[in-house]
Amino acid sequence: MTEKTKSISVLTMNTLAFTACFACWMMNGVLVTFLADNGLYAWNQAQIGWLIGTPVLTGSLLRLPVGVLTDKYGGRPVFAVLMLLSAGALYLISFADGFAGFFLGSLGFGTAGASFAVGIAYTSVWFKQENQGTALGVFGAGNAGSALTSLGAPILLKYLTDDGAHLEGWRQLPRLYAVALLAMTVLFWLFTFPKKADSGRGLSLTQRLRPLRELRVWRFGLYYFYVFGGFVALAQWLIPYYVNVYTMSIATAGMMTSIFSLPSGVIRALGGWLSDKFGARRIMYWVFGTCLACSALLIVPRMEIYSPGAGVSATAKGVVTEAGEGKVVVGDKVYSYKPRSVRTEGSHDANVLVLPKAETWQEPVVVPGQEVAKKQLLAKGTTHIYFQANVWIFTALVFIIGIMMGIGKAAVYKYIPDYFPNQVGVVGGIVGVLGGLGGFFGPIVFGYLLKATGLWTTCWMFFVALILVCLVWMHRAIQKMMKERVPELMLQVEAKPGAV
Repeated sequence: MTEKTKSISVLTMNTLAFTACFACWMMNGVLVTFLADNGLYAWNQAQIGWLIGTPVLTGSLLRLPVGVLTDKYGGRPVFAVLMLLSAGALYLISFADGFAGFFLGSLGFGTAGASFAVGIAYTSVWFKQENQGTALGVFGAGNAGSALTSLGAPILLKYLTDDGAHLEGWRQLPRLYAVALLAMTVLFWLFTFPKKADSGRGLSLTQRLRPLRELRVWRFGLYYFYVFGGFVALAQWLIPYYVNVYTMSIATAGMMTSIFSLPSGVIRALGGWLSDKFGARRIMYWVFGTCLACSALLIVPRMEIYSPGAGVSATAKGVVTEAGEGKVVVGDKVYSYKPRSVRTEGSHDANVLVLPKAETWQEPVVVPGQEVAKKQLLAKGTTHIYFQANVWIFTALVFIIGIMMGIGKAAVYKYIPDYFPNQVGVVGGIVGVLGGLGGFFGPIVFGYLLKATGLWTTCWMFFVALILVCLVWMHRAIQKMMKERVPELMLQVEAKPGAV
């Protein structure tokens, strides 16, 4: 078998294995929501956030040590062992009963999330530098495993519980996932080949971790905290979001969430190609800019507000002789007011409203025979603001964010072999840790923000702030780099008009 054929086989199996691991890693987003909504466990929003984020924590923290092990022993044995451990933990969680059991079991099967660090390093050793962006983008398409869980797990739960008649049937779901991951491990071992980076042989642990001293690594990690961590958080959080905000069933919510997660995973291959062609830095500007605009638009919550509006006041004192049918008569003077229009409850929802809709009206506060003074209020005003937050417009914006996150994930990892060609496993591991921590902290932060404010859209406020930090840091890093390498050009760029 030629080297090229081996590289294609390894990339294919890496991608399939990563897809399976990612599907398992995202299981709690569906399972925990299902159990809470069906009343099997009385978990509050904060506890649900913890259980959704717990597997992500394990997978995140293990990425650095797993990356080091991959550089030292090669990706093939490390990936296989990782999948076996995850399959065992998935089987054991089927016996959990209560928050503590789910928490411990989730910590166990969260090891599947560390598969990314293995796959990145194992893939990169099989391809030349000029093709690594595309190859890593193809591998990263395994993120689509989250869509498989969003779409398939609700259907499986419905079948396993006999459409909710026997809720204890949920325990078969993690067992099925365990069997699937075990089968994937066997296929992976049969169709992959041993290989590791030659440059890493003989290095001590301290030497392997030396790149972590560079600030650039942590900057890349912050980018990944958003594009990957934000993706993982939303892939799980959007299910309860759709259920609560748009009163959907879990199955429908899973289908809508897949509109976000499936393209984001698949598009990652395109992100790798774009990064190879145009450079990762330019791509990241587009990613952050687009996500910032869409997240800002999503901040406004679905709402219905009643507020005091402009009223009608008397211009002279007198006695009210008539009040009703759009007018108030005081003495011989007639004051017109706008009565409230007759509207069927929920009629707004029959239309697609893009922008908030406002209605105003007045209601008399005086009665015939009442004596009123000058400037006294005759009819109070009310303003009603209604914002539908139409589900299809919401989903379209989320879809765009998912696409840009997928492109951004590939762009971030294009940086790593360019700057650290001999430490892809270590640097990719720490960047993956930080990205995974975003996926862990995201649902927890969202849960606490929701609990504190009662607003589901606070997650978008959090993202707006995070994106702004990423953009500012990236721009300043580029300016610093330009000043160091081409100071004459920067002087011209920064000069005042007429100064040059």
